[in-house]
Amino acid sequence: MTHGDETFGPDSLTIDAAFEVDRITKSLTEYLSRTKRRGVVVALSGGIDSSVVAALCVRAIGNDRVFGLHMPERESSFDTLDYSRLLADSLGIESRLEDISALLDAAGCYRRRDEAIRMVYPEYGPGYKSKIVLPSVIDSDAFRLYSVVVQAPDGSQTTHRLSTESYLGIVAATNFKQRARKMLEYYHADRLNYVVSGTPNRLEYDQGFFVKLGDGAADVKPIAHLYKSQVYALAEHLGVPEQIRSRPSTTDTYSMPQSQEEFYFSLPYQRMDLCLFGLNNDVPVSDIAAATGLTDEQVNRVFRDIEQKRKTTEYLQLAPVLAADVPEIGH
Repeated sequence: MTHGDETFGPDSLTIDAAFEVDRITKSLTEYLSRTKRRGVVVALSGGIDSSVVAALCVRAIGNDRVFGLHMPERESSFDTLDYSRLLADSLGIESRLEDISALLDAAGCYRRRDEAIRMVYPEYGPGYKSKIVLPSVIDSDAFRLYSVVVQAPDGSQTTHRLSTESYLGIVAATNFKQRARKMLEYYHADRLNYVVSGTPNRLEYDQGFFVKLGDGAADVKPIAHLYKSQVYALAEHLGVPEQIRSRPSTTDTYSMPQSQEEFYFSLPYQRMDLCLFGLNNDVPVSDIAAATGLTDEQVNRVFRDIEQKRKTTEYLQLAPVLAADVPEIGH
């Protein structure tokens, strides 16, 4: 089980943390110099990615030029704000609370989402909670369809297969959350003459796990080249609080607790990192299987899913199309 002259496994993702910090901070300072902006706005979710990005920005330009935003809404996890404030306090950066619940209400986010759920579960209403889930990618080659998990006011749960219309309606409505946050990020960036930093890691960036013109919109994306495992390694190097480093990754988008695994990736990030790294670096399937505890066929299923997501989310990465070429400024 080798990759080049080395055994393929989690150590294949080992990085030189000091080198990465130097490379990223230089990129940030050069961009600020070129754009003549004073600092960086970072949306703080209390998760590992935004925490690492904020810490990198502080390393690059100092804590007096990094502005954090806490943007919970009424369906956010109860501890999200505690973790994001912990991070801001540990870095010594200025931050502000912007509860986006009223914005979302005004846009009809919750109402539109509930209407879409009622297409498959008519009883859904006040007092109910929900999340959407995908079957595991490794269990079968069958076409995977989203379902909605509904929790009734009495705590009982049921699962209902989503139609295409209901699925798209739920996603379109919940996307208001990411787009509302981005609106506030750019408000504060304009007010302060700052830039906005995105927080996707390589797994999210590669697989289209973001909302176009929502959390996918940013001036800089400092960790988009780093696998999730590498982001955790950088977090330890940068001194991100252990409580945040040990917190499970969540979407924090739906009213029920939901992991990124059950919503989108279908595998824990440690396995997904190895599969994606292996695919990107032509590592033999048998080596990846041995490193992840999967069978060769299961690895191939993951590969097919990766390629399918790349195709179906390509639109998210595309720049606006012009009918004719327009020279870029400075070129």
